[in-house]
Amino acid sequence: MKCEWCGQHEAEEINCTVYWELPDGTRAIEITDTPGMECKSCGMEYQAEEIIQEIEDQLLLIDTTKLDKSISYEQLMKKKRFLKYNYFRF
Repeated sequence: MKCEWCGQHEAEEINCTVYWELPDGTRAIEITDTPGMECKSCGMEYQAEEIIQEIEDQLLLIDTTKLDKSISYEQLMKKKRFLKYNYFRF
């Protein structure tokens, strides 16, 4: 796949650990097994825009005060939401 950073066709799908600041800015959490990309050419690890948006939306729509310091991507996405959709995204 084409790397979004260097443009070379050496990006591969991976699962990785990311660190995310909560929307209220009180702390950051570790999210393990997050879908991502890794480029063998430039060494960059990153998430596709869709994954970033999913994480951001989920963190806005759940009770983040109940999150531990670390959670898997799958567990995070299964958390019960206050709303079904982020109505504030344009």
